[in-house]
Amino acid sequence: MFGKGNWKEGDCVFSTKSDGEYKNIIVGVVTGVEDSKIGVNGIIINPVGLKNKVEQKKAGPKSEEILKNPNPTNCILALIYRVEHENFTGVLDTNSDPVIKIHKNINAIIDGWVRESLPELINNILSLSEGPEKEQAKRVLKQRMDTLYDKDLKKYLYSISRTLKILN
Repeated sequence: MFGKGNWKEGDCVFSTKSDGEYKNIIVGVVTGVEDSKIGVNGIIINPVGLKNKVEQKKAGPKSEEILKNPNPTNCILALIYRVEHENFTGVLDTNSDPVIKIHKNINAIIDGWVRESLPELINNILSLSEGPEKEQAKRVLKQRMDTLYDKDLKKYLYSISRTLKILN
């Protein structure tokens, strides 16, 4: 966490908000600073797919840890399953809220990942058994990859897809 005086308008942030036993993810841009309070405009992400997997006992302890303590590095693993998101405009207190300053590229990748519906496309592939439907889902993801403008997001998506072995 950062104390007052370290924030300025335009900084990118990563934070979390409790949602029962787990936490939702907030990424955005600082729009105002007053003492230890910062205004943030961005999105709040509810990783419902991973929450369901954990509740159904189809995910291991690492997944549960990600849901309880998401950070800019591990959160992408929560975003390969279905997510719900909405715009976030709010005030965070840097003295009491878990706020991390992140690079603008990380903010763009997480935001773009969600807004481009990539979790749903990846989840479709992971949840289908081998066959024509799965091959079609892979083609749809590949087409989406080819149309992404943000080169960092595209590179990251290719990397995750290779890691998950969903690219042929």
